[in-house]
Amino acid sequence: MIRELTHADFDAVIALGEIVHGSGYMDIAELTAIYHKGIKHGINANFVAIENNQLIGFRLTYAAGQWPQDQWCTVGKWGVAFEDVCYFKSNTIAESARGKGLGGQLLAASKAAVIAQGAKAGVSHLWQQSPNNAAVRYFTKAGGVLIAEHPQRWHQRYMGEDYICVICDNDCHCVACEMLLVF
Repeated sequence: MIRELTHADFDAVIALGEIVHGSGYMDIAELTAIYHKGIKHGINANFVAIENNQLIGFRLTYAAGQWPQDQWCTVGKWGVAFEDVCYFKSNTIAESARGKGLGGQLLAASKAAVIAQGAKAGVSHLWQQSPNNAAVRYFTKAGGVLIAEHPQRWHQRYMGEDYICVICDNDCHCVACEMLLVF
């Protein structure tokens, strides 16, 4: 079942994020801020996947105009005004639930929500080192186009010293694929 993220899901989202992405991936204050940035015109663009009363996936999304541009946003190559672009922050699926199309379903739910909010496109930085490069593959399948690659996007100097990558440990060199999906 795919449904909107609520405050009651926060602990499970943080726990799954740390299992999939690494220790220190997100804390309650950060998740609270992300949650609020995803709500616009009363529409929530953040979703969870639930199976047997267990959270098995989540999609966190910032509404267009409600997130800060940073050095990993190649806005000049987007062809869409920054203020009209949402940010697909995180799509995370439990290992036991992968390969069932949940990533695409979560993206579709967020896409429908941000379109209703007024967004014209969405950008994301996808984890190239995800298992079997699934992140880039599912986003490409959804129509996403590669804009740029950003090595070390998740390095501790940007994520904070507490972040420990599940692949690189405390010296992350994973690549972020900046991809754009025009609606």
